Amino acid sequence: MKKGVLYLIPTVLAEGTAEKIISTQVKEVILNTRYFLVENLRTARRYISSLKLGISIGDLDFQVLDKNSTEGQMAQLMKPLWEGHDIGVLSEAGCPGIADPGSLGVAYAHTKGIQVVPLSGPSSMFLALMASGFNGQSFAFHGYLPIDKKERATAIRELEKESLRKNRSQIFMETPFRNNQLLQDLKQHLHPDTLLCIAKNLTAKDETILTKTAQSWKKTEIDLHKIPTVFLIYASKI
Repeated sequence: MKKGVLYLIPTVLAEGTAEKIISTQVKEVILNTRYFLVENLRTARRYISSLKLGISIGDLDFQVLDKNSTEGQMAQLMKPLWEGHDIGVLSEAGCPGIADPGSLGVAYAHTKGIQVVPLSGPSSMFLALMASGFNGQSFAFHGYLPIDKKERATAIRELEKESLRKNRSQIFMETPFRNNQLLQDLKQHLHPDTLLCIAKNLTAKDETILTKTAQSWKKTEIDLHKIPTVFLIYASKI
């Protein structure tokens, strides 16, 4: 029997944006897929419902694939593939496999000779990089910086030094309720001439993307509390 395909299905970054953001190709794959591996059950069900494809959510099979999933669980999660059924992997937001536990399923699929098909969709870090004006030839995503203030200050300075040394754009995020504190730390510890880009609520109606020097940010008021935000720094000369 022919094995199924593992589809990597992008989801929205902001609610109410599916109509303009999600492609016809993505909708067709979802319409023809019954089995899904998802980071968050509630988010996945709500997302598919929002597409209004005429699908009965109760007819779909959702299994959780998150940061706590183990390699030993993969065989069971991937079982429909061996029966000829396709599986869709959905992140909680954006593209699965990028800063997302969906990569665990993809890695397993490659070891078993299962076809993996990524579908185009929104990725907050790549959208932010595109709009930052920073170096798109050399960049790195660092996930979340340390919570401890001293460790965070050290991390900020090290990222800045690496950016200058390697002409590299540095990308990172924070838990939304700590965004404002991270911004204050960046203002405090970055060199005044280092460029800082803040990209908040990407793809939403109130999307805001601004690039300024750290010195200029000290004079700028912006509220990031509980708003999905991507931060980028660039210490090299443009």
